[in-house]
Amino acid sequence: MSGHSAVIESLREAGYRLTPQRLMVLQAIAEGGEHQTADAIHQEVVKTYPYLDIATVYRILQLLKRLHLVTEIDLGGDSARYEVAEPNKHQHMVCKGCGLTFDLSPSYLEELRTRLINEFGFQPDLEHFAVGGLCAKCSNPT
Repeated sequence: MSGHSAVIESLREAGYRLTPQRLMVLQAIAEGGEHQTADAIHQEVVKTYPYLDIATVYRILQLLKRLHLVTEIDLGGDSARYEVAEPNKHQHMVCKGCGLTFDLSPSYLEELRTRLINEFGFQPDLEHFAVGGLCAKCSNPT
C-alpha cells in the first residue's frame, strides 16, 4: 500500500469522512514531494478546486498532524513544512547558508535518546525535527 493510500485508510479507520478537500490536500502532499509549505499545498489544490481557502488547508493539516498521518517541521524560513508521515521517521539537517536539506538517519540519535533516558529519566521526542548548520560547501567557500 502506498503511503498516500495508507494515510487515506488510516483517516477512514479513525472515523473521519474522506471529503474531497481532505483527499485533494493529501494528494498534493503525497505527489508534491517532501517538505511542502501549506501555501504550496494550497496552490496545488486550487488548480483543480479553486474554492478551497488556505484556512481549510491549515485545518486539514492540523487534523492530519493530530492523527500522526503527516509531519510538520520547521526547516527555517517563514513557514512550516509538511510531508506524509513515514514508518521510518527521519530528521533533517538544514544549511542556513544555501537552504539545502539533508535527511539524517535516526540511528545518529539513539545514543542521545539512551543517555537522556538513563541520566534524566526523560523520554525525548526525537521523531521529526531539523538540525541547523552549514553544509560542506557553505562552511568552506573557495
